[in-house]
Amino acid sequence: MEKRGLSEKEAKKKLEQYGLNEIKELFKISIFQILLRQIKNNLVIYLLVVAAIISFFVSKSITAYVILAVIIIVITTGFVQEYRAERVIISLKNMLMPVSIVIRDGKEKEISSKEIVPGDLIVLRNGEKIPADCIILEEKDLLINESVLTGESKEVKKKIIQNEKNYSDENMVFMGCFIVNGKCIAKTIHTGMNTKFGKIAGMISTAEKELPLQKKVNNISKFMIIVAVIFSILTGIAILTGKPFSENLFLDTLILIIALAVSAFPEGFPVVLTTALSTGAYRMAKHNAIVNRMSIIETLGETTVICSDKTGTITKGEMTVKKIFQDNQIIEVSGVGYEGNGDFLIHNKKINLEKENVLNNLVKCAVLCNDAKIERTGEDKIFHITGTPTEASLLVMAAKADIYQEDMKDKRVEEISFNSERKMMSVLCELNNGKFVYSKGALELLLKKCNRIQRNNGVFTLTERERKKILEINKEMTSDCFRTLGFAYKQIKTFSKDHFEEDLIFIGFAGIEDPPREEVKDAIKLCLRAGIKVKMITGDNRETALAISKRIGLYGKIMDGDELDKISEEELSKIVSQISIFARVKPEHKLKIVKALKLNGEIVTMTGDGVNDAPALKEAHIGVAMGKTGTDVSRSVADLTLRDDNFATIVYAIKEGRTIFKNIRKFVSYQLSCNWAELMILFIGVLLSPFFGWQIPLLIAIQILFMNLVTDDLPAITLSLTPSSKDVMEEKPRKKKEILNRSLIIWFAIAGASMAIITLSIFYITFNLLNQDFIYARTTALLTLILLEIANAYNFISLRQKVTFETLRVNKYLFYASIISIIATLFVIYSPLNKVFETAPLGFIEWIIAIVASFLIIIIFNILKKINEKREIFKLEHF
Repeated sequence: MEKRGLSEKEAKKKLEQYGLNEIKELFKISIFQILLRQIKNNLVIYLLVVAAIISFFVSKSITAYVILAVIIIVITTGFVQEYRAERVIISLKNMLMPVSIVIRDGKEKEISSKEIVPGDLIVLRNGEKIPADCIILEEKDLLINESVLTGESKEVKKKIIQNEKNYSDENMVFMGCFIVNGKCIAKTIHTGMNTKFGKIAGMISTAEKELPLQKKVNNISKFMIIVAVIFSILTGIAILTGKPFSENLFLDTLILIIALAVSAFPEGFPVVLTTALSTGAYRMAKHNAIVNRMSIIETLGETTVICSDKTGTITKGEMTVKKIFQDNQIIEVSGVGYEGNGDFLIHNKKINLEKENVLNNLVKCAVLCNDAKIERTGEDKIFHITGTPTEASLLVMAAKADIYQEDMKDKRVEEISFNSERKMMSVLCELNNGKFVYSKGALELLLKKCNRIQRNNGVFTLTERERKKILEINKEMTSDCFRTLGFAYKQIKTFSKDHFEEDLIFIGFAGIEDPPREEVKDAIKLCLRAGIKVKMITGDNRETALAISKRIGLYGKIMDGDELDKISEEELSKIVSQISIFARVKPEHKLKIVKALKLNGEIVTMTGDGVNDAPALKEAHIGVAMGKTGTDVSRSVADLTLRDDNFATIVYAIKEGRTIFKNIRKFVSYQLSCNWAELMILFIGVLLSPFFGWQIPLLIAIQILFMNLVTDDLPAITLSLTPSSKDVMEEKPRKKKEILNRSLIIWFAIAGASMAIITLSIFYITFNLLNQDFIYARTTALLTLILLEIANAYNFISLRQKVTFETLRVNKYLFYASIISIIATLFVIYSPLNKVFETAPLGFIEWIIAIVASFLIIIIFNILKKINEKREIFKLEHF
């Protein structure tokens, strides 16, 4: 079968031809749909529309037009934030652009999957997502999961085509499906919207489930609506019973009731929540944590256990062969990483490879029994790898001996692919001197398949004594943090797949170093301080696992896969809290570990990169896939993807999840304190008006709407952007906590009551003591409340730390929002808009009074924070 593939020139031409048919976005952002959602889901809009209609009806057209302008602002603000949030999600997904390996000009090449064109030959391996509809030219043990198209999770066996012009579904692989076993070479026939997946794309829904946070916020909103209705009705009754009834009084009262309801309804919640989540997701992305589902951000902050793979997550994943055991001696290999410069040494003396028959055969086995590829980057002997780091390290080792895949004159006739169950891979190759089976895999398992051993002077029977010696040397090597991989071979005359891996000749084994990441030790310490337990999971043996765990400061009991097989989930749940290290683990063990932890009420974050890790990732509260080495299958079910495969990135994501939740609590409490203050001012103002001769209402509907938009929503949005506090990871995790607890409710109620009392006092001073006209007293009260709400926002940056001048630096966005709010207030008071808002220009004295009054809220809460620091009256945790 011709495997040259398209030329680059042909591929470029076809890409231009078929580019318009690609699926650029299966689920495009519909501006119309977002606008419709804003109108449909925002109750405040309906209330404002009613207020506008009544205003027109009573000939208050200016008020009506202002209310209509407010409606437009509310819809526009919500639309812009939701649109930006959706754009953020799309941009995050684009950070994990899928790549595919194609054959062009006779060479394998890695390209972006969106650049595939009809005619391209694609190399597809276990765990990969199929990027186009293709016909199968070659396959080995190929099994496909087509559930995305059929809904059936059963694995489907495929066959090679006999004729390119005559084929059926059993000769095809389809876009969007996954390779779950084996590999194949396939020829692209359809891309983009012409694929089977593309044609049914319109019927697929990827709508996000309702956010748990959204549900909590909605519950608060519903509660506030009830409070608003009660207060509004009581205020209306108080007004109507306090004055002789008239039609104008009734209509004015009706408008005020609606305005009161609007003032108490936190219409900014959805906008601020969207901003907090999308901004947090973007911040995580900048630190290499890509959020696949917004709904997991809250759960991230509640994590109590992290179950992490060792290889590539806790360790660097840059495998380097450092030692080789063969012919009863250990050979040192110099060099690090993916650089092909290095020597083979015995007792620090360079050896002559041509005289080392066993070593040559081991290197040949490592190259032939290998699915990875290495390519020169342009720099001398520095390679770019395609495939797993472990297999690539073997090719780099061979390059140090100047042995390369492309120089091997072999034909791979048959193979049994590696999988996590067998922990072995074997190939049948046809060489010039006959047919040979080459195998590599976990040393303990490979040795069981061997009955002979190769030495420089021939092949001999593998005795039990030699087996024990080999295992002892392996134990020494693994206890020194090396990962080992055994090699074996045999020559055959007749082929039988049933006896493919029997009666092998043992060659030797390689010690592969994969040092821990430098930042992991500190990240684990941070987790332990934060009350988060860490469990390391590895397919390596006990000695290697223990050696690595000591270097990263992870201590506890160890359990291996054989022990896991012997106990049930319930039995494991009783002892799992004492175990920190799991060795020789299979994918199904991961699922058992997750379920056992969940039985104990733990919130579990689990990492995985293989096809068979998908069930465990799906079962965990937070499934974390690897962006570099992970399979498409694991990434498709994961909630979070790490672009750098780094354990420390998981810890950062948890920290960010905690910060986002705390910020949400801050802006919710702040907005409710402002709503509470406005309600109390209007309600108490009505009750006090007969005693002090006040006109009612003290604040009119337009003024309340202005404050809601300018001094409530704007600072609340910026509060959601407050950076993490230094001690956010000092607090123990709390499971399923509500946004508002008893302490927070009392806290914002005190804030609201304080602002209401101060504002009413200022109105009393200006109107009753200074004998100012009502419009000046009202404007002074309005200015005081606006400045109070701005000052109060700084109280909510931290519910423990006192407000000082340094607080201005903590959240620069809040400072900018404060300036904007003050400028907007100046326009309302001093521009021609004062006729619309029924305000009057204030003098120097009124501004001094309002500014001094606004500082009172900061003084009050600084005193409260000081008292709470000593007595802990309010349980405000680490805010």
